Amino acid sequence: MKKQRIIAILGLPGSGKSVAINHIMKKYDWTKIYFGDVTFDEMKRLGLEINEKNERKIREGLRKKFGELCYVKRVVEKILQLNQSPIILLESLYSWPEYLFLKNKFGENLKTIAIYASPKKRYVRLKNRKIRPLNFEEARSRDYSQIENLFQAGPIAMADYLLVNEGSKKELYRKIDEIIETKSNNFL
Repeated sequence: MKKQRIIAILGLPGSGKSVAINHIMKKYDWTKIYFGDVTFDEMKRLGLEINEKNERKIREGLRKKFGELCYVKRVVEKILQLNQSPIILLESLYSWPEYLFLKNKFGENLKTIAIYASPKKRYVRLKNRKIRPLNFEEARSRDYSQIENLFQAGPIAMADYLLVNEGSKKELYRKIDEIIETKSNNFL
């Protein structure tokens, strides 16, 4: 049996991670694990309203209480439970320690695709999104928090592939398909 392959889609909020992952899941019928579900599961357990303030409180609180690897360890448990899924997508891998943990666990079976969009473009997207919109200050604060507290720049800098997403969704779809279908035999 072929080993499981893990594809982590990286990027700051509003870069297009969710849009790219939804396209990939629809086109290739792969399974997705969302790191953020760890936060939302805990918020639901505690009966907290879903908003940026509570998300940050839980995100940072879980890491403080259980260590910086608590999210990735829970995600790896989910990956291992899906041992029949040949390819698993990871959304919102944030921190450098998480990246190193996954690289150590899955080696060359882990591939990363970083999606970049300028802050100006991302902040407009975040302001206009239907679910959990963020204003300019909230978006910038979240960027700073993720870069400073989670060291999110490391995994992005070490990505196997970089995709610039400054245009339309159609352009994003074309670029992600090109990476998956033509630039790497490691995916299909």
